[in-house]
Amino acid sequence: MVNKNANDEELVVQYKITSNKRIIGELFKRHSLMCFAVCNKYLKDESAAEDAAMNIFEKLFTDLHKHEISNFKSWLHTVCRNHCLMQLRKNTPLIRINDSKEESSESFMNLERFMHQEINENEKEEKLMALEQAIEQLKDKQKQCIELFYLQQKSYEEIATLTGYSPNEVKSYIQNGKRNLKITLGEKGISFLTAIILWIQQGA
Repeated sequence: MVNKNANDEELVVQYKITSNKRIIGELFKRHSLMCFAVCNKYLKDESAAEDAAMNIFEKLFTDLHKHEISNFKSWLHTVCRNHCLMQLRKNTPLIRINDSKEESSESFMNLERFMHQEINENEKEEKLMALEQAIEQLKDKQKQCIELFYLQQKSYEEIATLTGYSPNEVKSYIQNGKRNLKITLGEKGISFLTAIILWIQQGA
């Protein structure tokens, strides 16, 4: 169980002791908006910012064991900024600069509304159903790894042990599954990031 009344720093200490993956899920729910906003500021592209935010939180499973953190929010802000700067320096094809500030602002406001207001139950069910249907369309190995990683909060190594896949195969199945989910959900006008947050909250 995760103590949801604990502050960020207390959760980090608990994670270092227990390696309870649900703690990462709780930190994700608290700070995914901030992480997305920072990434969107630097990358200026909603899709690339969503990918960056998800990648940053995926790395927390190992990174929190490596660093002494006195102020988690400040530390995470720095991690987000550095991650984006590295992405921009690499100039990968994933980074598509979007000059439409209005579009980026609208996307940010939509996510902010979701995070800070009570979401309509019908809308929530619609997003969850769309995500679950999209997951059912994945190849079996992608589906298995996606469910273990996001819903059960398992690490790459734990998934490899449970499934018999290599850690590199697990990473590939998760990345490819995530890309396919983003495409399928995007066709329905649903953000992968918001759908995943709802899914984690439902399974918590």
